[in-house]
Amino acid sequence: MSDLQALTAELLAFRDARDWRQFHSLRNLIVSLNLEAGELLELTQWKSDPEIAALADEPATAEALGDECADILLYLLLIAETAGIDLLAAARSKISKNGEKYPIELARGSRAKYTALKPSPEEGLTKD
Repeated sequence: MSDLQALTAELLAFRDARDWRQFHSLRNLIVSLNLEAGELLELTQWKSDPEIAALADEPATAEALGDECADILLYLLLIAETAGIDLLAAARSKISKNGEKYPIELARGSRAKYTALKPSPEEGLTKD
């Protein structure tokens, strides 16, 4: 059993002991994940990049970051379990797909979306 499977089993036991499955439709879980992502984002509101980078250095904000990341992960595990998604397989598949969309020779050092990465006639490659 993988660590994700063990964590999911622990989470399901927690949920089921409280009879919360009735509230965990796929729609409600997706909405809740996005609300938690908003709470993570809220930790950065009105802060400069250096202030955001320093969040992990202060114990109280580091704990808040960890709590929000954990909430997001837990909802993601519930979504995957409800939808029958193998998260590890899906993640590996997505990395492979992204590798095809963003070949190293076109994407290295570029922030361009894959649709803007085009071969250059002179060099054979270009990064927009």
